[in-house]
Amino acid sequence: MAVTTVAAASGEELVPFDMVRTKKSLFQALADARTRYGGKRPIVVDGDERVLTYDDIVRAALALGHALKKGTKPRDAVGIMLPTSAGAIISFFAVSAFNRVPAMLNFSNGAAGVTSAIRTAKVKKVVTARRFIELAKLESLVAELSNVAEVVYLEDVREKLGVMDKLTAGVGQYLPGLVARNGAPDDLGAILFTSGTEGLPKGVALSHSNILSNVEQIRVHVALYPNDAMFNPLPTFHCFGLTAGALMPLLLGMKSIYHPTPLQPHEIVRRVKAHGATILLTTDTFMSQYARAGDQGDLTSLRLAVCGAERVRDETRQLLRRKYSMEILEGYGVTETSPVAAVNQPGAMRPGTVGHLLAGMEARLEPVEGIPNAGRLFLKGPNVMLGYIRPQNPGVIEPTPGGWHDTGDVVSIDEDGFVAIKGRMKRFAKVGGEVVSLAVVENCASAVWPDFAHAAVAFPDGRKGEQVILVTTNPEADRLELVGWAHNHGVAELAIPRRVIHVAEIPVLGTGKTDYVKVEKMAFTAPVK
Repeated sequence: MAVTTVAAASGEELVPFDMVRTKKSLFQALADARTRYGGKRPIVVDGDERVLTYDDIVRAALALGHALKKGTKPRDAVGIMLPTSAGAIISFFAVSAFNRVPAMLNFSNGAAGVTSAIRTAKVKKVVTARRFIELAKLESLVAELSNVAEVVYLEDVREKLGVMDKLTAGVGQYLPGLVARNGAPDDLGAILFTSGTEGLPKGVALSHSNILSNVEQIRVHVALYPNDAMFNPLPTFHCFGLTAGALMPLLLGMKSIYHPTPLQPHEIVRRVKAHGATILLTTDTFMSQYARAGDQGDLTSLRLAVCGAERVRDETRQLLRRKYSMEILEGYGVTETSPVAAVNQPGAMRPGTVGHLLAGMEARLEPVEGIPNAGRLFLKGPNVMLGYIRPQNPGVIEPTPGGWHDTGDVVSIDEDGFVAIKGRMKRFAKVGGEVVSLAVVENCASAVWPDFAHAAVAFPDGRKGEQVILVTTNPEADRLELVGWAHNHGVAELAIPRRVIHVAEIPVLGTGKTDYVKVEKMAFTAPVK
């Protein structure tokens, strides 16, 4: 197969793509949204049900930012380690308003992962909250971080706000341009981190324009309305939760309801219903939990359930249709594309795909041996990152070659432009000279045992090159059931795992994705029966 290049079809746009909206700083975009929609407009509902207006957010960001800038220089990275909350977003804009760079720290990554991220981004100051640290029981993590950076608590900063901090907020509330120190659109606007599933996390350097371009791309791709209410339980250290769940509604005048963790299905269902949320951002893993936790009718206010980060299983779709008469809008993205790259559209969905590329994007497919009619996906567009910041080269952005990002994913793109994800390059095994998708192995297990979680991994095998092992939460799972199902459904025998290992739970990352590093360790140490 030759290398093929595909561009997003302009005919998919609902409204014109406005590049002017992307050529400013993030804080300027917030100030412009306040002007456009009105400073008194209630725009955020926090986890404790506190309601904030645009004026509240701008005023708090300027006061906090003026206090936080002490001890840092323009363009220095400042770590933010907070759950999804008004505090996290105010801190984000506080750092950004004075030309510092928010670095979103994944507190679920453990001390080694967070410490590595701090060193990679050359963070000297980390913003968090005492109440969060106490509730999440992260005291030992903070003790470790204190050895490499100054830890600042929001409660302490609020208590010590000085006259100049308050004066800056007072003036900036009416004339933000007079006190803010905005960066240029193409300057570094935020740093997020890869999950670290394949080693230490890398920093992903996103410009102000990268993030604003993605907001604009989503706006023209999916119909969004001022009376929509976005429910966001995804962490802001995850780019989907930050860009689509927090920044986008704020910049487009949509009320958003924050929830500090995606791990409370009953409480999330209750709050979705109580607030009449119309859009829910989530992942397949979490959506399945919410659907099971709710009673019939509890989620009827939702017009869109948008799932990313992992493949949506047929079982989850069927459950949503049966219980709530609702469809899932599946999309695809990576942190490196700010993050959304493709998404299905209401009225133009194709199950099994992640929809069309967003406006302004190009895709290049390079052949992969043993995988026909698909290729390794490279992406280019205004939302593609400035580059990586690697642990081996702290603080230095390595530009993407020619603006193209190698996603490491294998995809197909049909004649209508729908993108289908076949799997990650690292998620294929070679068994007896044939390529086997580990995702297909997991799909087979999900079809046979839909009420349980499954993960497939591969290990070296002296006879066949590699062997596939299935790790499952079904205590009764038997390999012979998979053999029978595969034979009856025309699935190649190579996709049947050599061994099945039973575990109490499948480990997941803070983003909801399967933690394959831990799964591999579980499989490697499991006794052979």
